[in-house]
Amino acid sequence: MKTVCAALAAITLAVSAAPALAHHSAAPFDFTKTAQIVGTVKSFELINPHMRLVLVVSDAKGTRDVEYEGHSLNNMYRDGWRPNMVKVGDKMTVNIAPRRDGADGGYVTSATTADGRHFGQPSAALRSAQQVAEGK
Repeated sequence: MKTVCAALAAITLAVSAAPALAHHSAAPFDFTKTAQIVGTVKSFELINPHMRLVLVVSDAKGTRDVEYEGHSLNNMYRDGWRPNMVKVGDKMTVNIAPRRDGADGGYVTSATTADGRHFGQPSAALRSAQQVAEGK
């Protein structure tokens, strides 16, 4: 019986730890810098724990898929983002906090669609992410 209880406890611990491992801090992003990226939407997910956006980007490095993330669902909503507002194939310009390691990707702070719709801003969501990155 002790073996069964120990096994169940170990399984429960392993299963409950998986979601915690999936989440990470905003430390990989440099919120003291900004970059503007133009691309075509390959995928857009307004989900928790972070918004996920993949753009097809063409620049001096060539054409490639680049993944970006944003804040949590509730914070993105506060900044005007909605689940179906961005469609695959849409052209977008995004403002990001770039990755500290210089790799492709970054943290989306705002975006403008080809038809001029603007959403997101340096608001509570960005300030919150900056505070997390700075350890405050």
